[in-house]
Amino acid sequence: MDSWEGIDEFVAVARTGSFIAGAQSLGVSRTHMSRAIARLEDSLNARLLHRTTRTVNLTPTGRIFLDHCSRLLNDRDEAMALVREQGEPRGELRITCSTALGERFVAPLARRFAVQHPQLTLFLDLSNRLVDLVGEGYDLAIRTGSLFSSNLIATRIGSRQFHTCASPTYLDRRGKPHAIDDLDRHDCLIGSSPAWHFSVDGAERIYRPKGSWSCNNGQTVLDAAMEGMGICHLPQSYVAPALEAGQLVPLLGENAPPTEPIWAVYPDRRHLSPKVQRFVALLKTELPRILPGGVS
Repeated sequence: MDSWEGIDEFVAVARTGSFIAGAQSLGVSRTHMSRAIARLEDSLNARLLHRTTRTVNLTPTGRIFLDHCSRLLNDRDEAMALVREQGEPRGELRITCSTALGERFVAPLARRFAVQHPQLTLFLDLSNRLVDLVGEGYDLAIRTGSLFSSNLIATRIGSRQFHTCASPTYLDRRGKPHAIDDLDRHDCLIGSSPAWHFSVDGAERIYRPKGSWSCNNGQTVLDAAMEGMGICHLPQSYVAPALEAGQLVPLLGENAPPTEPIWAVYPDRRHLSPKVQRFVALLKTELPRILPGGVS
């Protein structure tokens, strides 16, 4: 038995949920699909699928095998694309990005990229958890701030500026802080990061705020600030409209931190794939343009 025999068929059935739909996606008969997968299971001496008259479900072994097979097929398609298609992106592009940055800025660019490259299947995971790119089979992550892994390649695709601010009603009630330590006497609205970054005489100062309101969603923190609940520390993409409208007042401007870098991060083995190269190039060109206050 050829070592690849049955793998395409198994992945097609697992992804579509049926032998008929899987066969249609590959342009073969249902009988071919059934026989190919049966031979694959025999060669592995393991059951990959639970079959009933109505449904097809993965076994625990099948779920593990599917993850590995999906990566194999993606890598195979990319290798062939590099030679046969003169670098045209194809296969699957798996991207992870934080929810807010992804929804507002990365997703529109990803949609454009998918339309421009119809041979590509694009999966965008919006999550604030730190994804294991290699272990979970992702091609690319969009991350901000300091990077800690030396096993990944990082390309700077933009920057964002943080602002400390509060509503006029809050400041009328509590007064303005004139120094970082004055924040100890104020209500701080805490977002997804437990630390606020400032600059003092050219050196970084990290402040850990305390307050009765915290949420890992920036928009919710912004709403609380505009309602006069306290002082927030958020990227310009959140606060720019409120600052322009006078709904928020900037604070501690002399201690504003340097811009925070935005990175495209990807595993070393994928850095030559056309799909990653071209999407990173699009991000590097377009993200600074659409981010409020963004710079390259």
